[in-house]
Amino acid sequence: MGLREVKKQETRRRIAAAAFELFARHGYDNVPVARVAREAGVSEATLFNYFPTKEDLFFSGLGAFGDRLIAAVASRGSGTSVVAAFRDHVLDVGGFVAGLAAGDTQALAEARRVNLVVAESPALRSREDAMFARESADLAEALLGEVADGEVTDADVVLAGSLASALVGVHRELVHLVRRRVLDGDRIAELADDVVRLGGLAFDRLGRGLEA
Repeated sequence: MGLREVKKQETRRRIAAAAFELFARHGYDNVPVARVAREAGVSEATLFNYFPTKEDLFFSGLGAFGDRLIAAVASRGSGTSVVAAFRDHVLDVGGFVAGLAAGDTQALAEARRVNLVVAESPALRSREDAMFARESADLAEALLGEVADGEVTDADVVLAGSLASALVGVHRELVHLVRRRVLDGDRIAELADDVVRLGGLAFDRLGRGLEA
C-alpha cells in the first residue's frame, strides 16, 4: 500500500472517530456535519469526499458487512445452499459479541454507546432500514444472476425476492436482538450463544421451506 493510500485511510479513520465521539456525546441529530469536520481537522468538502452523507459517517461499517455478506453468498461452493452461506456469514459472532460473552466490560460499554446512538435517532433508524432493504435487493439480484441461461422469469423474480427478504429479515431481527439486550443489560453473557441458537433456528426453518 502506497503512502498516499495510507494517509487517506488515516484521514477516513480520523473523521469517523471524531464523528462517533460527537454523536455519542451529543446525539446524532444534534451534531451538524460542519462540527464533525472541524473536530477532525478537515474541510466539509474533504469530509464529503470520504463520506457522501452524514449517515455514512456512522454506518460505513455496516454497509461493508452487507457487501461481504452478498459476496459470501455469490462465491459459495457448489454444494453450499444460499441459506447456508448466508447463515454462516451472519452467525460468525466474533468481534464485539464474543467479547460481550467473555465479560469484556470495555466491549459492553462501546456496544451500548453505539446502539444508544441508533436507538435515539429516527434518522439513523431510517437509514438502517434502508440499508437492510438494499441488502435484500442486492441479494435478490445476485440470486437472479444464477438463473440458468440468464432467462429470468416472473417466477424467478418472485422466488429470489422472497428468499432474499426472508434471509435479510433474520439478519435484521438478530441486530435488533443484540441492541435490545445490550441496552437493557439483559443476559449479556448468554448473548453470543443466543444469537447463534436463535439465528440457527430461523435459518434452518427457512432452509427447509424456501429452498424445498
